[in-house]
Amino acid sequence: MARRVDIDRDEIEVTRGEKVLALMLAAFVFVGLIWGYDKLDVRGGPYGLEAVSAADQAAIDRALNAEADLGQAQATRVRALEDLELRREAYRTALDAGQPAQSLERQYREAQRSLARSEQIEQRARARVRASAAAADEARRRATASSDEQRRDDAQITFLLRVGYALLALGLAYALLLALRGSRYFTIALACVGAAAALSLTVAADYVEDYVEWQQAGPLVLSIAGIALTLAALWALQRYLQRRIPVRRVRKGECPFCGFPVRANARCEGCGRQVLAPCSTCGEPRRVGVAHCGTCGNA
Repeated sequence: MARRVDIDRDEIEVTRGEKVLALMLAAFVFVGLIWGYDKLDVRGGPYGLEAVSAADQAAIDRALNAEADLGQAQATRVRALEDLELRREAYRTALDAGQPAQSLERQYREAQRSLARSEQIEQRARARVRASAAAADEARRRATASSDEQRRDDAQITFLLRVGYALLALGLAYALLLALRGSRYFTIALACVGAAAALSLTVAADYVEDYVEWQQAGPLVLSIAGIALTLAALWALQRYLQRRIPVRRVRKGECPFCGFPVRANARCEGCGRQVLAPCSTCGEPRRVGVAHCGTCGNA
C-alpha cells in the first residue's frame, strides 16, 4: 500500500505556470467585480419632468395648451390676412374695369372682419400665454430642482455602495490571504487581492474629481482603508513566518533564535542561548524549536 509523503510546503516554490494562472484568475475575478460594480447604480425615482407633481404638471399643461392655441391663432391670422389681400385685389380690379363689384365688396368686407376676429383671438391667446408662463416656469424650476436633488442623492448612495463594495472585496480577499497562507493555493488568494486592488483603483478613478465637498475624501478613505487592511495582512503574514522561521533554521542546522550554525554543543555560539533541552516526556536531549522529540516522538 502506497504511503502518502508529506512535503514541507516551505520547500516548494511557486512555478511559472502557477503565476500565469494566478494572473488569469485575477483578470477574471476583476471582470466579475466590475460587473457587480456597474450594477450598483441607484436610481431612486424618475428624473426631469417625469418627477413633477400633479399640480405642477397641470400648470405646465396649461402653458403648453396656451402656446399651442397661440400658434393656431397666429396661423389663422396669417390665412385671414392672405385672404384679405386676395379679396382686396379682386375688388380693386373690378372697380378699375368698371364691372359690378357688390359681391366682391361684400367678400372684401367679410375678409376684413375675419382678420379682425383672428387678431382678437391671437391677442387673447397671447394673454393666456403670458398668464400661464409664470406658473409653468415655476413648476419647471421646482421639477428641475427636485430632479437635481434626486440625482445627487442617488449618486451619493451609489458612491457609498460602491466604496463599501470595494472595501468588502478587499476584506474578503485579505481574509482569504490569511486563510490560505502557507498553502499550495496561496496564489489564489494573491489573485483575489490583486483583483480587489484593481477594483479599488477603479472606484478612486471614477470619483476622484466628483463631489468636491464631502466625497472628495472618498479616494482618501479608500486609500486609508486599503493601507490598513494591507498592513494587517502583512502583520498576520509576518506572525506566521515568525512561527515558521525556528523550524526552518533547525532543519538547516542553525540556531532557532539567531540563525548561527549549530554543532554538537548544547548552546549557540552566536547568541549563547540553549539549543538542546531535555524532552518533557522522555527526558532525552531534544533540539529547541522542533515540533517532535527525536527519541519518543511526542510533541
